[in-house]
Amino acid sequence: MKPRLLLVDDDEKLRSVLTEYLGHNGFEVEEARDGAVALAKLERDAFDVVLLDVMMPGDDGLTVLGKLRRTRNIPVIMLTAKGDETDRVVGLELGADDYVAKPFSPRELLARVRAVLRRSSAATETEIVRAGELVLDLGQRTAEDAGTLLDLTGLEFDLLTALVRRAGRVVPRDRLLAEAGRSDTLVGERTVDVHVSHLRNKLGDDPKNPTRIKTVRGVGYVFARGEP
Repeated sequence: MKPRLLLVDDDEKLRSVLTEYLGHNGFEVEEARDGAVALAKLERDAFDVVLLDVMMPGDDGLTVLGKLRRTRNIPVIMLTAKGDETDRVVGLELGADDYVAKPFSPRELLARVRAVLRRSSAATETEIVRAGELVLDLGQRTAEDAGTLLDLTGLEFDLLTALVRRAGRVVPRDRLLAEAGRSDTLVGERTVDVHVSHLRNKLGDDPKNPTRIKTVRGVGYVFARGEP
């Protein structure tokens, strides 16, 4: 069965090009011209992945993403004409799985869609990763800390998993995304720092003197092996 993809963009020409290209490469593509149409389709039908433009009339892509994440965890790749890293941070914070800046080649987009779907498929594994009272269920992609469910974005979950799997060992900042299986994600080291800061907040780690996710100045991060 072909994976079902929802393409949300107000550019009719771009939708036509991508629908044809992705269709020829094994996807069943459904189009939506704006956020309202997209949300209606998502409510009615099941999709394996969503390509979501940021700049659209009415509900923009970030608004649609926020509404979508309240009810389901479909992989989402954001499409936008803006290449600024700040825009990538906002989308990833809201739970986007990846970000592609326009202009892009259909071939590049196809590679990113397949990478996101591979990560999604890998999530069917039943591995449990533990560190003290922190429990990560890789199959369900959930994180519990002392019995409390943490509200993590997809990228935060992957970064935390990479750190916990290597508890007690320093993970270089420029390698953390790759260790998290996110080497295809277009974010820089500053974005990694932002997400680590968010993880500390959600773990209740003191931002001024963290004891769980520690910074090794000039190198990277380490999740304390003996964390409580």
